[in-house]
Amino acid sequence: MKNILRTVLLLATGSLLFVSCGDDFFDVNTNPKAASFEQVQVEYFINNSLTGAQMDPHIAERAFVLYWKTASRFDRTNGYLIAGSYDDGWSSDYYRYLSDWMKTATLAITVADEKIEAGVVFPYTNNLKQIARIWRVYLMSEFTDNFGPMPIDAFSGVNPDFVDEKTAYYFMLAELADAVSQIDVGVQNPANLAKFDKAFGFDYLKWVKYGNSMRMRLAMRLSEVDAAKAKTEFEAAAAGPILTENADIFAVQEQGGWDALTGVMSREWNAQLLSATLNNLYIGLGGIPSADQVSEQFLEKIKPAGYMGVKYPDHYSSMTNDPSAGFLFDGLHPVMDPRAYSNFVIPGDFDNPDFCPYPSWAQDAFITSRNLLNVEGGGVLATIDGTGTWNAASLGAWGPKGSRNQFYAFTGTNPRLALRFRNSTNKRVFFGNWETYFLIAEAAVRGWNVPMSGKAAYESGIAASFAYNNVSQFLNDYLTSESYNRVGTSVNWDHVAEPPATVNMTYIDGYTQEEGTYTYTYPVNHLHNNGATKNDQLTKIITQKYISQNPWLPLEAWNDQRRLGLPFFDNPAVELPIANLPNLTQANYMISSVANFPQRLKYPSSLENSNPDGYQQAVGHLGGPDAVLTPLWWAKKN
Repeated sequence: MKNILRTVLLLATGSLLFVSCGDDFFDVNTNPKAASFEQVQVEYFINNSLTGAQMDPHIAERAFVLYWKTASRFDRTNGYLIAGSYDDGWSSDYYRYLSDWMKTATLAITVADEKIEAGVVFPYTNNLKQIARIWRVYLMSEFTDNFGPMPIDAFSGVNPDFVDEKTAYYFMLAELADAVSQIDVGVQNPANLAKFDKAFGFDYLKWVKYGNSMRMRLAMRLSEVDAAKAKTEFEAAAAGPILTENADIFAVQEQGGWDALTGVMSREWNAQLLSATLNNLYIGLGGIPSADQVSEQFLEKIKPAGYMGVKYPDHYSSMTNDPSAGFLFDGLHPVMDPRAYSNFVIPGDFDNPDFCPYPSWAQDAFITSRNLLNVEGGGVLATIDGTGTWNAASLGAWGPKGSRNQFYAFTGTNPRLALRFRNSTNKRVFFGNWETYFLIAEAAVRGWNVPMSGKAAYESGIAASFAYNNVSQFLNDYLTSESYNRVGTSVNWDHVAEPPATVNMTYIDGYTQEEGTYTYTYPVNHLHNNGATKNDQLTKIITQKYISQNPWLPLEAWNDQRRLGLPFFDNPAVELPIANLPNLTQANYMISSVANFPQRLKYPSSLENSNPDGYQQAVGHLGGPDAVLTPLWWAKKN
C-alpha cells in the first residue's frame, strides 16, 4: 500500500526536463503529498490532467493562438511560425506544461495499477485506468505532432529515452486499442464520480467512442508514409463504437477568470482577424446568397457576381499566390459559406450579439474608418470606411505597402472571430463528431473498409458542422451546390469538374476610380497532385474538415495541411525578404512548397540544457536539423 504514496512522490518530482513543479500542481481536490493511501484516488489525477490541458491564459496564448492558430491560418496572426521562426520562451513554457499534463495522466495509470495489485479497488478502478491511458495518448499525440520524436517511457525516475515518431505512433495506436478493449461499459458509478471528468462525466461508452475515433485520427496520420499500418488500424477502430453524435463531442466547459478553464482565445489583445486562407475557402462556396444570411442593414453592401474589388497596387501586396491579393473588397461577397458569417462578424455590425468589443480598454473594435497614406510625402490619400466590408489580407512581409496602409490589418476594419468563442462561456472542443465523418470519407476515397460510403460520410460531416454552427437551414441547398470558391473547389460530392483556367471579373482602380477588367486565375496548389486538381474528392473532404475544425482544432488543421498539403495555403507576401523562409522569393512566390510553411516546433533550449543525451537522441531521430522547417516523419517532404 505504501508503494502508491512512494510512486506519487517519485513521479511528482520527475518530468521530461526534471524541473520542479510547485505544490499547486496537485491542488485539485486532494493533495497526494499529504494524502493517506485511502485518499489517493485515480480520478483526482485524471481531473487534474484534463483540467490543466484546457490551458490557462498564459500558455493558451502562446501555444493555441500564437503557434497553432498561426500555423493553421485560422486567423491572421503574423507570428513567428509564419516567418519560419519561433520563440524559445513560448516553446519552453509549452513543453513544461505539456510535460506536467502527461505526468499526471501517468500518475493516474500507476496509482490504478498499484491499487489493483493491492486489491483495494472500486468496481470502476480499472475503467478509470483505461480512460487515463486514452487521455494520455491524446497528450502524447499533441507532443509528437508539435515537436517530433518523444519519450514514451517518461516519468520513470530517470531521464527518458527519446524514440522516433513511428515508434511513438505505433505505441499510441496499441495503447488506444488495448485501453478501449478493457473498458467495461456496464460498470455503474457512484453519483459523485462524474464531477472529476469534465468531458464525459465518466460515461464509459463515450470514452470508448472517443478512443476509437482518436485511433482513426492517428491511423490516418500515417496514410502517406505507412499506408498498410494506417489501413489496418483505421479499419479496426472504425468497426467499433465511434464518436458520431452531437452528444459525443469531446468538449470541456470554459469559465471566466484566470485559471486552466479560462477560454483559450480569451486574451483581448489578440485581434483574431479572419485569415486570407480561410476567406478564400469561404467566398463562393456552397452557393448560399449573402442576401439570405446578413441583416437588412447590410443588404445594400452586397456586390454583384464577378466583381473583384478596389485595386490599390501601391498599398496592397500582390507578391503572394493568394488569389485575392492586391484588392480591397468594399462590400460583401454575393455568395458565402454560411459558417463565415456565423463565426466571424462583419465590421460595424455592432448590434450583433456576437460582435466582439475587444480590447475593452480601447475603441479599436468600433473604429471602422482608416486611412491609406500617400506614397510620397505622407498625408492621407484616401479614407476607407470598412463598415459592411469583408476583407482578409495575406500574411508576410508587406514592407512600405503595409506601413502606408492603415486599413488592412486593423481591428475594427476586418471580420473578427465571434464573441462566443472568446468570452469563456463556450466549451472547448477537442474532438467533434464532424471529424469522425470526414475521416471515414477520406478512408473511403482511399478504398479502405469503412461503415458508410464516402459521400454519406462527407455529407454527414458537413451536416454535423452546420448543426454545431446553427446554420442547418442552408444545408440541403449547400450540399448540391456546384459553385466554386476562390481556390476552385465546390461542395457537391459528385461535381468533380475542374474550374476554368481563368474568369473575367471587373474591378475599380482605387486611384482613378475607373472600372477595369481583371483576369482571375485560380491558384495552383503544387503540394497536392502536383497542382493538377482543385476539385477532387479528397480536396473537398479536407476543405470541409478544415472549415469545420475552425476555431477549436487548429492543431489538427495544421496536421492535415502538413500531411496532405490541403487545403490550399497561400504563401506569405514577400515585398521584403523573409530571413527564415529563404526558399520563398520574389521570383517564385506563385509556387507552393513545404519549405514555405512551418513544419514543427523547435525543441526548447531547456531540454538541451537539462537532458543533453535525450536531446541528441531526439534530433537524431528527426531526420533533419532541430528547426521549424524540418518536416515530421508523417508529413510531406517536398
